[in-house]
Amino acid sequence: MYYTILLIFMQKKTSFHYSNLAIPVKSRGRIYHESANILRSPYQRDRDRVIHSTAFRRLKHKTQVFVNTTGDHFRTRITHSLEVAQIARTLAKHFNLNEDLCETLSLSHDLGHTPFGHAGEEALNECMNLYGGFDHNIQTLRIVNLLETKYYNFKGLNLSLETIDGLVKHNGPINDSRKLDLILGKNFFKNKINYKKNASLEAQIASISDDIAYNSHDLEDGLRANLYKVDDLKSIPILSEIIGKHKKFIKTKGTELMIRQIIRDIINDMVIDVIINTQKNIKERKIKNIKDIYNSKSLLVGFSSKMNNFDKKIKSFLRDKMYFSKNVLEKTNMGKKIINILFLKIKKNPSKFINKEKYKKYNIERNICDFIAGMTDRYAINLYNSLK
Repeated sequence: MYYTILLIFMQKKTSFHYSNLAIPVKSRGRIYHESANILRSPYQRDRDRVIHSTAFRRLKHKTQVFVNTTGDHFRTRITHSLEVAQIARTLAKHFNLNEDLCETLSLSHDLGHTPFGHAGEEALNECMNLYGGFDHNIQTLRIVNLLETKYYNFKGLNLSLETIDGLVKHNGPINDSRKLDLILGKNFFKNKINYKKNASLEAQIASISDDIAYNSHDLEDGLRANLYKVDDLKSIPILSEIIGKHKKFIKTKGTELMIRQIIRDIINDMVIDVIINTQKNIKERKIKNIKDIYNSKSLLVGFSSKMNNFDKKIKSFLRDKMYFSKNVLEKTNMGKKIINILFLKIKKNPSKFINKEKYKKYNIERNICDFIAGMTDRYAINLYNSLK
């Protein structure tokens, strides 16, 4: 009785400030039934399971842009995920949404990334072309539902259905589920996830926080790496105004501090824009509750047209000046080569590397794919060097 009363009290305390648009503290459940916890909400438990997972720890040695061996101060997947979570919690708090769910989705959204960033993903997708392909968002779902082994009674982390729903719809509703079916298996979620319904506001916030974080922080890392100068950014609308405000401080405060102030202003402007535009969308589309959010035909959380143009300009600038720069391409092309060779070498003698009995349901190529996708940059490099 005491524990029941405590649980009710904690649920009321946790959900007191949530708006009608928030995912409530009471979850719809999990794929495998578990009793409620008296100390933590379902989403706090989800967050803790993600943070304690092996896949999350590996993110500290996985490439964001610069291969992990390049320098100590460039961002990795784990620092990026923490920065996404911070932005998402700010937005969630403003809208009185479920902050714990936002944080969980932010921390787990990149769990499925390969070593060597998007170049590694491209290489692994090519290797798996005949076996269903590879997609880092779907790989995240494999990790949290199959590959992490922490419990006696089930594979995976058995996250709440709301968290799974948000991870499935990281980029919005799924109208074509063929790739999901190929990589996960048909009806993998036992009809508990409706692919075609819109994502929760919490999931939409985690997604746009991802955009805000990697745009602003990749700009900072590129400046630190001397791939371009502050003056090169003046051609980008909005950014030119921000730079103009801070350029006068360069002589007295130094370039390093000025750059940090510029990045802070970029994040602040983008967050404020998301708040204003999202409020407008909610009002115009007469969104009153969660059902309205799920039935909405388009995403509610987003940038204004002006900020959306700014977002595209930053992405275009980073693609030209950073992602396709000579220094970065040399490292990432080497990463592609490493993944291709590892796949071929392991496939010749899989039993040396893969426990074939571990995932009987999936073919050996998918097991090799899981093994390589889970590697850190340095593990992949060291294994490649040992197999030369």
